[in-house]
Amino acid sequence: MEIINFSEKTSLVSQYMMELRSVEIQKDMLRFRRNLERIGEIMAYEISRKLDYRDINVETPLDIARCQVVDTKVVLGTIFRAGVPFHQGFLNYFDHAENAFVSAYRKYKDAETFDIHIEYLASPCLEGKTLIIADPMLATGASMELSYRALLTKGNPAHIHVASVIASRQAVDYVKRTFPEEKTTLWTGAIDDELNAHSYIVPGLGDAGDLAYGVKE
Repeated sequence: MEIINFSEKTSLVSQYMMELRSVEIQKDMLRFRRNLERIGEIMAYEISRKLDYRDINVETPLDIARCQVVDTKVVLGTIFRAGVPFHQGFLNYFDHAENAFVSAYRKYKDAETFDIHIEYLASPCLEGKTLIIADPMLATGASMELSYRALLTKGNPAHIHVASVIASRQAVDYVKRTFPEEKTTLWTGAIDDELNAHSYIVPGLGDAGDLAYGVKE
């Protein structure tokens, strides 16, 4: 499995990651959402370099130009709710892509233990297509895996791109174990080494859904 960690090289992603993590800057929900979106845009561009293209002839006002267009059928998938602005970044670039949505949430048994529940799925056929699953926080990897399993009911994709803003080391190892290694690529803005007792990434950035849309009851 190929793993692309943007923190290994400095770029504009480094700036946006700093702003997402800062307890002062992240008080601005609009800016927080926009930074998720911008990282999604950058990842979309990088993923586009791995797709197939075909040549077409386009008529300009002066002559015929040979151009290249994407020849890969792309489906953009996301996990509600924190994934929405991140997903929008991908959609800004893959504007002709189909879209899939999954609702996955933690149902707590007590203060520290929980199960992941899938409640909602809307997806086109995935058979033979390239699936990009975008979720900002890849903490344990369980939500990502269960969402992927739910999406498999709509067909078997040819390739899967798992995209996150911050992943834990544990989640990276989990994805490597549970996703098909030969056809999965993992993209992340950073890999943090710790999970706390509540399975939040440390240092991470907190609850991405709450920071993007407000604290839930």
